[in-house]
Amino acid sequence: MADLFVSDDPEDGEITNAPLADLLRPASLVDVVGQEHLTGPDGPIGRMVAAGRLASIIFWGPPGTGKTTIARLLANAVDLRFIAISAVFSGVADLKKAFAEARQMASAGKRTLLFVDEIHRFNRAQQDGFLPYVEDGTVTLVGATTENPSFELNSALLSRAQVLILNRLDTVALSTLLDRAEAHEGRPLPLTAEARSALIASTDGDGRFLLNQAETLFSVDLAEPLDPSGLADMLHRRVPVYDKDREGHYNLISALHKAMRGSDAQASLYYLARMLVAGEEPLYVLRRITRFASEDIGLADPQALLQCLAAKDAYAFLGSPEGELAIVQACLYCATAPKSNATYKAQKAAWKTAMETGSLMPPKNILNAPTRLMKDVGYGKGYAYDHDSDDAFSGDNYWPEEMEKQEFYKPSPRGFEAKVAERLAFWEKLRMGR
Repeated sequence: MADLFVSDDPEDGEITNAPLADLLRPASLVDVVGQEHLTGPDGPIGRMVAAGRLASIIFWGPPGTGKTTIARLLANAVDLRFIAISAVFSGVADLKKAFAEARQMASAGKRTLLFVDEIHRFNRAQQDGFLPYVEDGTVTLVGATTENPSFELNSALLSRAQVLILNRLDTVALSTLLDRAEAHEGRPLPLTAEARSALIASTDGDGRFLLNQAETLFSVDLAEPLDPSGLADMLHRRVPVYDKDREGHYNLISALHKAMRGSDAQASLYYLARMLVAGEEPLYVLRRITRFASEDIGLADPQALLQCLAAKDAYAFLGSPEGELAIVQACLYCATAPKSNATYKAQKAAWKTAMETGSLMPPKNILNAPTRLMKDVGYGKGYAYDHDSDDAFSGDNYWPEEMEKQEFYKPSPRGFEAKVAERLAFWEKLRMGR
């Protein structure tokens, strides 16, 4: 069974050999950096503290942005007993123990804030287990997640909690953390100004990671400050937050698709790089670009689809990393191509009409008649063979008798599709004349 951390004071249990990130935990909400939209006087947390009443909350944000710290400080600010568990290490038995203790303390007049880290790791049934204790006030639930709550948490639980979004820490907030680290150590970091900026940029908005890097730098004895190159040799860069089956994956593929649709080749290349550098499967990205070639370009530039299929063959032949250049080529071609969703809209309209009209028979004149019976009932009778007509065009009717002629495909005036529009107009003019 996992141990529960229980405290009435966020400062309880502090040890002198704790990591620098723990030693520098803010002592009050006003010391929290980068989340002023929540903790400020007009923010939801600021208002709750001012009123002395705390609603159940789900904190959603990237790692190292202060979710656990704010939860501890909230308990202290509104005089609640603090219990922390992690969904990674805890199970049903731990939850039952926490709820039983909270109920016992409530009868003695002391309410409990239950902080659940990585709350999205609990399954749906376990999440349902929180509901009665949240509803009757046994605990005030504060959950923390790096994943989109809309996808990972039960709607019943979400309806009983306020979702608050924590921002990725910006340069100002991260610089403030370094200032505090230097003040705590009583000396500056052994870095040049350029290396200090490089250190902040390398942490991808993660304050905890930044302080861990700073602690490493404070622990070494250097003859002179490190420049950016020396810093890179000593420290590793933080791996970007990216889970192939989580929201980061869908956010970036959406951004890539939108940037290509918006004909921004540079932004398209950036999001492509973000995904591939983070370890995304190259063929997954290429499949999405290939879909884009039909959905957002279509006949405005028929070469777009061919470029994507050629990139597939090139990647299959070369593999990574050499074959990724072909994916880049396909991405840039699609981003710079004329755009049209006429093919996509035509498919949607045709599929809809096909489902609505059911099993209507085509006109008999265009049906094959392989048997005598079929010939006797009129199959194939009167069919006009187009190649025998002027312009190889008969102008015959190909629609079911019970159905009016439809217009699904309406080409745009862009790229090659402008020529397609001219062809359609030409055939229609001939058809009306015959």
